[in-house]
Amino acid sequence: MIRALAYTAGKTQAVADEEIAAAIAGRARNGFLWVHLEGERGSPLLEELPVELPPTVERALTATETRPRCEPFETGVLVNLRAPPTEGNQPGHDPLMSVRLWAEKGLLLSVAFRPSPVISDAETQFAAGALIDPGDVIIAIASAAAERLDEDVAALGDRLDDIECTVDQSTPFSERREVTALRTRAIGLRRFIVPQRLALERLASLPLDWLDDEERAKVREAADQFARMGEELESVRERAAVIHEELTDLRSERIDARSLQIAIVALIFLPLTFVTGLLGMNVEGIPYAGEPWAFWGVVAFCVLIAAGVAGWFAWRRWSDR
Repeated sequence: MIRALAYTAGKTQAVADEEIAAAIAGRARNGFLWVHLEGERGSPLLEELPVELPPTVERALTATETRPRCEPFETGVLVNLRAPPTEGNQPGHDPLMSVRLWAEKGLLLSVAFRPSPVISDAETQFAAGALIDPGDVIIAIASAAAERLDEDVAALGDRLDDIECTVDQSTPFSERREVTALRTRAIGLRRFIVPQRLALERLASLPLDWLDDEERAKVREAADQFARMGEELESVRERAAVIHEELTDLRSERIDARSLQIAIVALIFLPLTFVTGLLGMNVEGIPYAGEPWAFWGVVAFCVLIAAGVAGWFAWRRWSDR
């Protein structure tokens, strides 16, 4: 899918598919044009556009695997950002989708293989006339991504706080799995958020004529948001590792306590097993074998032995260890 928006003489309007090539060719006199390619068909559609792009930029705009970065060229600048997708985190996909941008004076090309609410928000602002150059669109995308990701990062930290408050309750096994999932999520987000901060900082430092001082300040502000989120994710990762170790220790302690209880029961029955085995031998000469009270006498003797052993364990407080 291909969409194009043009800003000309203070007005914003959509550009029909058949008029995109002409709009790109006449962008010098028409103001600012934003062309967005979305979906797996973005690669062949990019080749149909009448734009001279360096080979490195063409490969970067259509690459399957990307990372946030900012690379200046003679005719423009390549910016790769990451944003949350519309459909959420899908199995087999990275937690954040890639938004590839090529910006030059009067033109912005963007490529995304999946839809994102960040792009929709920027298009809404563009249609309202709030974005009038490539810097405005890049700032809108970066700021919207930061705002949405900030909620996810805060949710990770809040959930970890809840687990920390209940770590010594009776559910260490399920919480251990949840902590692992939170730590995995934090690692996946931090993998893209940290380089995104560096990319935005580099963009703010480039001498671009379509990026004024106010826009540079906004880019630095977005970079600062990603820096803060990166620090929070690092904290979540470290706290999750500590909680995971604590839950593992708690699990080991419970297993040890149960093993001790089983050992105590086995030690109580050990002398009883000896007595019953000794009296149960099929040989002549077992004392009191013919007495009617012998069975109950043996039972009472076993009860006394069991009570004595259990009392000794209680006196030594073995069951409390």
